Amino acid sequence: MRSRETLLRLHRFRTGEKRRQVADINFMIQDFTRKHDDLDAQVKLEEGRTGVNDPAHFNYSLSAKSARARRDNLMRSIAELRDQLAEAEAALAVEEQELRRAELLAEKEQHGSASAIPDAAAAHSAQ
Repeated sequence: MRSRETLLRLHRFRTGEKRRQVADINFMIQDFTRKHDDLDAQVKLEEGRTGVNDPAHFNYSLSAKSARARRDNLMRSIAELRDQLAEAEAALAVEEQELRRAELLAEKEQHGSASAIPDAAAAHSAQ
């Protein structure tokens, strides 16, 4: 009985950790997406200001070039985070399934011991 409670607490803790991990990754993706949009607007503003839109042009703005590089790095980071998110969501689904299984076992054990008590009392009173 005691080990079952410990197992339930462990699965609840792991499930909570996986949920937090998924939420953290989602937050990071949203934050990186906002930063990407800001950098994209900055690049467009700088290109509009200088009138040069081709990064290969000799007169292309250095600030637009660096903002473009940061924006591209953010896109790669977002793609990597999406991969991590898929893995974290799969791990969460597995952990939630394990938690449900442990809860069902604990419930069966609890109902089994509750029904065993009346049976034992009936057997004792029959003697």
